[in-house]
Amino acid sequence: MNLRINSFEQYQHDYRKSISNPALFWDEIASEFQWKKKWTNTLNWNFEEPKIEWFKDGKLNITENLLDRHLEKNGNKIAFHWEANNPGKKSKSITYQELYQEVCKLSNGLKSLGVQKGDRICIYMPMIIESVVAILACARIGAVHSIIFAGFSSNALADRINDAQAKIILTSDGLNRADKKVDLKEMVDSALESCSSVEHVIVFDCIHSQPNMLKDRDIDYHELIKNQSAHCEAEEMDAEDMLFILYTSGSTGKPKGVVHTCAGYMVYVAYSFQNVFQYEENDIFWCTADIGWITGHSYTVYGPLLSGATSVLFEGVPTYPDAGRFWQIIDKFKVTQFYTAPTAIRSLMTFDERLIEKQDLSSLKLIGSVGEPINEEAWNWFFQKIGKSNCPLIDTWWQTETGGVMLSGLGGLSPMKPTYAGLPLPGINPTLLDAEGNEITSPNTEGYLCIKTPWPSMIRTTFGDHERCKLTYFSHFKGYYFTGDGAKRDENGMYRIIGRVDDVINVSGHRFGTAEIEDAINKNKYATESAVVGYPHAIKGQGIYAYVVVNTEMEDESKIIRSIIESVNQHIGKIAKPDKIQIVKGLPKTRSGKIMRRILRKIAEGESTNFGDTSTLLDPSLLDDIIEGAK
Repeated sequence: MNLRINSFEQYQHDYRKSISNPALFWDEIASEFQWKKKWTNTLNWNFEEPKIEWFKDGKLNITENLLDRHLEKNGNKIAFHWEANNPGKKSKSITYQELYQEVCKLSNGLKSLGVQKGDRICIYMPMIIESVVAILACARIGAVHSIIFAGFSSNALADRINDAQAKIILTSDGLNRADKKVDLKEMVDSALESCSSVEHVIVFDCIHSQPNMLKDRDIDYHELIKNQSAHCEAEEMDAEDMLFILYTSGSTGKPKGVVHTCAGYMVYVAYSFQNVFQYEENDIFWCTADIGWITGHSYTVYGPLLSGATSVLFEGVPTYPDAGRFWQIIDKFKVTQFYTAPTAIRSLMTFDERLIEKQDLSSLKLIGSVGEPINEEAWNWFFQKIGKSNCPLIDTWWQTETGGVMLSGLGGLSPMKPTYAGLPLPGINPTLLDAEGNEITSPNTEGYLCIKTPWPSMIRTTFGDHERCKLTYFSHFKGYYFTGDGAKRDENGMYRIIGRVDDVINVSGHRFGTAEIEDAINKNKYATESAVVGYPHAIKGQGIYAYVVVNTEMEDESKIIRSIIESVNQHIGKIAKPDKIQIVKGLPKTRSGKIMRRILRKIAEGESTNFGDTSTLLDPSLLDDIIEGAK
């Protein structure tokens, strides 16, 4: 299956075709996959309700497309190289044939416990091959997987289990993270004190901690699969049947369960994977995202496997045992495409460059960024130091709700511009709207980023609460999917993401994206990282409040602050000068590396308690320091 665009001219042709006749365009792409029964209608949609149906009446199973179809020709090809947290531990590899057998054994094990099509299964596991097996075993038998990042607390875990009404939990005794071992089974036991839907907990032995196993409820993973057949018929799924639920935090209330369906998600993640990364037959792909996030779903598991790719799966962290670990792994496996987050890049920039110089890195053909806009300094460092100035750098914009990459370069085929995500992929029809919902046609004008028409991998609903889906994504601008992001578009149609719309600050009638101001601050010699928010200002309407992490002991704080102001003046102008600059030890981040700006906004407004859902915070103790400093 080759879905790859081979030139910029072909991209332009395909893009025009995909917008003028989306049904015909996606009809041809979808025909490349294996179906049990062909669809009767490619697309029905209505953004008012919203109701989106792709490949209506089509029948398939996604695992037949990512396992069975590869076995005859590529059964012995490596699906994953697994690298352990501890570099002294031997890495493991698994072929497509071996992965197929492991998936079938666990599928049969789940069926023996009474799991049926439509049942929800929560997966709370580390970055190990068995986590991928667990995901695919659910998909094979038609169970709906809901992966919960293995850094979540027991309370956050319980919230998600209860919302999904999960029947089974798949977990491990624990996980390895740098020089620590984390007890996952204990977290599950604690969570289940307030969850009534769970019938069984399947426990994989990862750190050999011999956890407490509850009779009749808890089952050893190895015992469950030991005598199971290595063949399992794939359940016939409707195109619009649920494939998975993935929870994403809102600024208020409980996390939202974003629902993705079988066919549309399959078609779009395979198509986007092959084109964004310009994947070729013998490439070695590495996406560093945890499988608990959408990036891990789409570009660690589903996209690469659908394309018959070989990927790297890494259990550890980029700074253990030292900050050269990413670069060592790239050389070890001869990685060709490397996809990571700006947070990781900004962190690794602060370490001794000799850690990079020790490695060759010449296998790299492409480097990519995901998760948030990448500032210019980090972009240049990544491009020059890791890509050696000859690898295309793709800055991808997309969301949990979009399922796959929406705005991006296509490998080296399309233009690159620091801080710009780039052009829309074929099938993606973005626009910028003003506050009244009018389309903005003039270049370099900020607006609300919306999508005019559906694409195959888009959110269908929020689990158990369709009204919430409608209110969050389809009610701000009637007839559009609202991304929640502000953006601008240059003369060539390339998009720059400014940040969440509540991260756009209106100072005396002038609009500034927080990402733009952060970019200016981060260029300062003292600044390691920053987060900018708006707060009420008596004269300007909104003032600019900057939280800045610095790379030096503060001998003279006022000197550092003056220097930072000068950087903003220099790169944007005095109109964007921060009204308040607070030097902080660190920024409150989710475990996926996103800065929790809504919390910083509340602190800037004088709030010291009511912060909503903080279950995703990596280090909650930082908040006390920031609150104290703000006083």
